[in-house]
Amino acid sequence: MNLRAPSLRHDDCDELAALCKAGGDPLRLNVLRALANDSFGVLELAQIFAIGQSGMSHHLKVLAQADLVATRREGNAIFYRRALPHTDHLGGKLHAALLEEVDNLALPADVQSRIGQVHGQRAAASQDFFSRVAEKFRAQQDLIAGLAQYRESVLALLDKLSFSDEATALEVGPGDGGFLPELARRFHQVTALDNSPAMLELARQVCERDNLSNVSLQLADALNNVSLRADCVVLNMVLHHFAAPAEALKQMAGLLQPGGSLLVTDLCSHNQSWAREACGDLWLGFEQDDLARWATAAGLVPGESLYVGLRNGFQIQVRHFQRPSGDTHHR
Repeated sequence: MNLRAPSLRHDDCDELAALCKAGGDPLRLNVLRALANDSFGVLELAQIFAIGQSGMSHHLKVLAQADLVATRREGNAIFYRRALPHTDHLGGKLHAALLEEVDNLALPADVQSRIGQVHGQRAAASQDFFSRVAEKFRAQQDLIAGLAQYRESVLALLDKLSFSDEATALEVGPGDGGFLPELARRFHQVTALDNSPAMLELARQVCERDNLSNVSLQLADALNNVSLRADCVVLNMVLHHFAAPAEALKQMAGLLQPGGSLLVTDLCSHNQSWAREACGDLWLGFEQDDLARWATAAGLVPGESLYVGLRNGFQIQVRHFQRPSGDTHHR
């Protein structure tokens, strides 16, 4: 009699099992906790948790297979961050609940101490990096954090939000216009607002090159513009140029339609004071809690966040804030 082996078939239980397996290890839970407000490379995580690189790589592979972490390559380095839960997908609610529980845990003191050491090493790497490229930097300001280094993180947050087919977007300070094609693909109408004619000209060239017929460019100061309203307002590496960022967030909140979303990408707090002269930065990044507090004071509700670690020692935060749907008398 021939006995046939049962055929193995992938089904939905496999995905749930992978998620449960990934969350069923204390070290992996602590890795997720450490990634709450940061992103790290595998060597950094191996140092933080005092285990070998191969062991850490195994744990990260398990987390990645369960879609609990996402990766970003910068040069030869791969950085890991927490993946956002998609609660409308299989396992999404379990994913979200796991992260919520993890965030209530306290990391062991020795792990927190080694995270501090890693941050110190990043700061030293930053100083070394920019001491070597200082001459180029004035003409190439995005060496700190160019769009390519945070584009995917912004899009990950943006694509989780639900906008109607008629939704509008406003990008304040679009720079050379590099993010406008992404907005043009996702929104019915896009407005780019800048107070620099030179930068708007660069943005115009992008619109012309990519035939972005649904993008309009306006030479204006966002802080003194009361007529515009949009469903989504985007500030990419702009807030640190405002003299009063808390007040600026209030003005940005006023540009939102009720229920609208504000996406802010900026540097986390750093101590590289040369950035003031070299880049015109008025603020050396921002503390995560400060941005949340200022947004709350502006009547916005803090949403999800992503954090992007950079090889040169800087850290980027990508933040989502929402204007409540019933807020019809914001200004």
